[in-house]
Amino acid sequence: MTHVAHPYVQRIGINRDWRSRWFTTDPKQFREYLRVDAMIRKFLNVRLKGMSVDTIEIERDQKSVRIIIKTARPGLVIGRSGEGAVKLKKEIDMMFRKAKLTSKPEIKLDVEEIRSPESSASIVGQMIAEGLEKRLTFRRVMKMTIEKVMANRDVEGVKILLSGRLGGADMARREELKKGRIPLQTLRADIDFARVTARLPYGAIGIKVWIYRGQVFADRKAGQADTAPRAAATTDTRSASNR
Repeated sequence: MTHVAHPYVQRIGINRDWRSRWFTTDPKQFREYLRVDAMIRKFLNVRLKGMSVDTIEIERDQKSVRIIIKTARPGLVIGRSGEGAVKLKKEIDMMFRKAKLTSKPEIKLDVEEIRSPESSASIVGQMIAEGLEKRLTFRRVMKMTIEKVMANRDVEGVKILLSGRLGGADMARREELKKGRIPLQTLRADIDFARVTARLPYGAIGIKVWIYRGQVFADRKAGQADTAPRAAATTDTRSASNR
């Protein structure tokens, strides 16, 4: 039986970075750091539900914890004059106190805006879950969502997979809809993947979303960066010679 690898895990170090970054070398605190990171993600996923949150990244050292929230609706997270962000920091601080940690790090909260939410698999999955929870038919939700995603210039392919008691049927089944191409075996392909669950009266429906946003060529970007100063230098020498 084959094992399917997560598209994000396959591309770490190629065109993806770790979502938890620890700038410390103390192996004794690994267990506590891992437990706290999982606790933060679980709390924020429940607390920020419906706010179009894409990813939650955590950076920590021995004295502070920096939480980066990437969302398409930063105004809902920050609130008026920053009241929402301050309240969120207080709630995380209270959660740290109840957990009885050995060290109490300083909490830093950053909110980043996502300009194109249609190219984020997590946000697209949340859009599908909201449509299903509003009792819309699953085929209509899938077709409307795929049309919205493919209307974005950055997207070259999308695939949506629903599994569960679709339409309230007695027997669970799977429905898949795909448009464009999804090269899962190409490691330089920028593929975003997410799993979302829709809670319905007759059971849960699993949602999987793949979004292909083209290929990433790091060598080309490096080459362009190297040639740019050379081109500027040649123009300067020509202007000097003309003088």
